[in-house]
Order: sequence, then structure tokens, then C-alpha cells
Amino acid sequence: MSRHVAIVTDSTAYLPPRTMERHGITAVPLTVVLGDRALEEGTEISTRSLAQALQKRRSVTTSRPSPQVFAETYRRVAESGASGIVSLHLSAELSGTYDAAVLAAREAPVPVRVVDTGMVAMALGFCAVSAAEAAEVGGAVDEAVTAAEKRAAGTSAYFYVDTLDYLRRGGRIGTAQALLGSALAVKPLLQLEGGRIELLEKVRTASKAIARLEEIAAERAAGAKVDIAVHHLAAHDRAGALADRLRARVPGLGELHVSEVGAVIGAHTGPGLLGVVVSPR
Repeated sequence: MSRHVAIVTDSTAYLPPRTMERHGITAVPLTVVLGDRALEEGTEISTRSLAQALQKRRSVTTSRPSPQVFAETYRRVAESGASGIVSLHLSAELSGTYDAAVLAAREAPVPVRVVDTGMVAMALGFCAVSAAEAAEVGGAVDEAVTAAEKRAAGTSAYFYVDTLDYLRRGGRIGTAQALLGSALAVKPLLQLEGGRIELLEKVRTASKAIARLEEIAAERAAGAKVDIAVHHLAAHDRAGALADRLRARVPGLGELHVSEVGAVIGAHTGPGLLGVVVSPR
């Protein structure tokens, strides 16, 4: 059994299954609570079901994995031959997932470094890939952590939502900011800043907001070798068209992922989400 540094993340990284398999990355699922049912993201609730529930204004909340779930994951990964584990998670400002992982790491059978990346979605996923690539060339735990932290420091995430109501309900954006957006009937552009969701710009129409989102992403990618992810919820056509335009505008483009977010992020953003992650290599 070969000894290696293993990478663990959570289901909000939204990594393509083939990427996870290629790099041996393990994802711990968060939970979506729909009415009185607790469902694991990625296996027990589809984004279509989530979007329908949100449109019907049904009660939807989210929950972190328990420390016990993390402990079992770390045990299983250690038994597969890992000599150490780097556990990379979405921003602690947005979820208690990091705290649960820290608790479990104390009792793990091998050393575990838990990292609050300050990221979410493929902004987190790209960090996990960089850590895995560092481990694959023989890097120790510290080197894999450094690779992930460097990737996180250079990565930007911007997104458009049709309404701030879902973020306000979940406590992911301030009530004052949400009410300001509603009162002015604007279409908000947001960014991930310091691990928090912050209002970036207010634009008058959806079409202008999406055009501005494209412009911001292209400016951020200029002059660099970058990977890009375009995320959406129930906005397939918008996401595909935006990805095509970015492909034409970004000469330093490496990988380009287009994917629908899972139920956990979708529960807090609502249908119509369109996001872009720009991650220099």
C-alpha cells in the first residue's frame, strides 16, 4: 500500500467527478433540509428539485456535516494508505463545515491539516486540485497546503443573482444591503471578499448585469494563464452563452468548466444564479 498525502474537500467544491477520480479527491457532503427531510447534497437531492422547491417558496435550509462524518471520512482515507490529509473547505464565514472538520481532525489516525480556503464552489475546487497536484509529485502536507493557499489568494469569484432575498433569508448577506437592492429594483453583482459575500455593483437590468459580469471576469483574467468556471442554477442557456464569450475573450484560458451549482449554494442564491470563478494557475 503506497503512502501519500490525501486531499479531502466538501461537496460545495462542485468538482467534476472525473477530476475527483483523477486526483483521488474525497468530498464530504453537506446537507439540505427540505421541509422536514435532511438530504445529502450530490446524492439525495437534485438541483431541479431544489429550484422547484424554492420557486414554490418551500422551507429550504442547509446544514454542515457532523464531526462524526468527517471522522469516518478521515479514518477511511487513512486506511486507503494516506500518511497525511489536507482537508480544504468552504469559507468559515459561510458555514460551520470548517469547525466540524477541525473537531474531527483531533482524533484522526493520521495528521490532518484543515484549511479554511475562504472560497466556495469551483473557487474551492481549484484549490483542491492544486493541493492534489502538489501531493502527486511527492509534496508533503505543508507543500499541499501552501499550493492550496496560493491558489486561493489569486482566485476571484463574482456572481449575479436575480434577487438578494435568498441570501438575506440565509443570513449570507446583510439585511440592509438586501433591502437596498430590492428598494432600488436593481440587479446585484456580488463578489467573494475575505470569505464573505459582498455587494460589488448595482446594475439596472439583468442583461446589463450579465454583460458587466463578463467584463469583470475578462478584466480579471487579462494577461494571465487562468482556469475559469461558469456556474449557474436553472440558467443553462445563459451560462453556456457566457462561457462561449469568455472563451473567445480570454487568450490565456486553460480549463473552462460550466456547471450547475449544487443544492447547498443554490438554496442561498435562488434560481437564475450566474457566477464566474477566475483562478490564475
